[in-house]
Amino acid sequence: MNNAVCRMVGCEFPLFAFSHCRDVVVAVSKAGGFGVLGATRFTPEQLEEELAWIDAHIDGAPYGVDVLVPEVVDPRVAEFQDNEQRAAAISEQHRKFTSELLGQYGVDVAPQEVVRYEGRAGITPENGYAQMEVAFRHPIKLIANALGIAPARMIEEGKKRGVPVAALVGAKEHALRQAAAGVDIIVAQGTEAGGHCGEVSTLVLIPEVVRALKGAGYDIPVLAAGGIMTGAQMAGMMAAGAQGAWTGSVWLATTESETSEAFRDKMVAARSRDTVRSRSRTGKPARQLKTAWHEAWDSAQGPGPLPMPLMGMVSEPAFQRIEKSVVNGNEAARDLVSYFVGQGVGLIDQVRSARGVVQDFREEFIEAVAELNGMLG
Repeated sequence: MNNAVCRMVGCEFPLFAFSHCRDVVVAVSKAGGFGVLGATRFTPEQLEEELAWIDAHIDGAPYGVDVLVPEVVDPRVAEFQDNEQRAAAISEQHRKFTSELLGQYGVDVAPQEVVRYEGRAGITPENGYAQMEVAFRHPIKLIANALGIAPARMIEEGKKRGVPVAALVGAKEHALRQAAAGVDIIVAQGTEAGGHCGEVSTLVLIPEVVRALKGAGYDIPVLAAGGIMTGAQMAGMMAAGAQGAWTGSVWLATTESETSEAFRDKMVAARSRDTVRSRSRTGKPARQLKTAWHEAWDSAQGPGPLPMPLMGMVSEPAFQRIEKSVVNGNEAARDLVSYFVGQGVGLIDQVRSARGVVQDFREEFIEAVAELNGMLG
């Protein structure tokens, strides 16, 4: 396709695939889409290994990296300088609550072992900046940031290296701030999306952002995100003014994905109503598959979610233990299996290859556009 965003990043088809799995990134880019590696789960050292592997296997196809440099840090954790200090600030009440909740499902862990972290990993400004430096050492064609205005350091480095900078937004006001800061691509993400999201639906957000940017005199391409699982939906969003689609959840149900077999099974069985927007995994509102974990943490009887990144230092080790327990034969733990996923999960009816998903998107997109053209005679 010949549009601004394809020309900017060098892809054939403006289907952007956000994934924490390098195999998905490579498969999508080689199939003509644009893979984007989510860096959050990695330490800077691990990210270097992941990107080196991608460079060696992607055959020169374009790809990008998504990092998280939060603009706003909760005052309760702003004074902490490293993960050791952050871990020490997690109360005995939160540790005990987690231990008892997991124990109800046969996942045994002592309160003093609940919290776990690795090096600089986590959603913190220092880790985000370190990941950014790693990313720019590789032949990336895009770098993206969420959780606030893209840092000036990222925008400056992107312009110097000729790497477009994308920023995720959940409201038109956020889009205008990002545009004023100098980003090159706006990813307008509706509340249907998996992971961190706002409260406005994709169907409303896309035309609202496109209109606001044009009205303010900005010529910045917009990618639509949130609940997009088919080529027909992609065509609809492009008819509303977007120049492509930014997708995430659809890649979780692929054979290359980092997700477990247990989670993929739950995705296929899930309805769109089975997700929840909760703070109980990262400390900020993020959509995920709803389980007893979320019900317990979000209830009045719970200790309340911790601020980012402390919540992740409790939840991520817990979900790793849950997955391991299921693999070891604990069927009760299956009820707790969860991951970030959007409301589009209701459209997942099978596990496919990432390349197959790209092909399906292409065909569905063409069919949808042809049908619209047919209506015009």
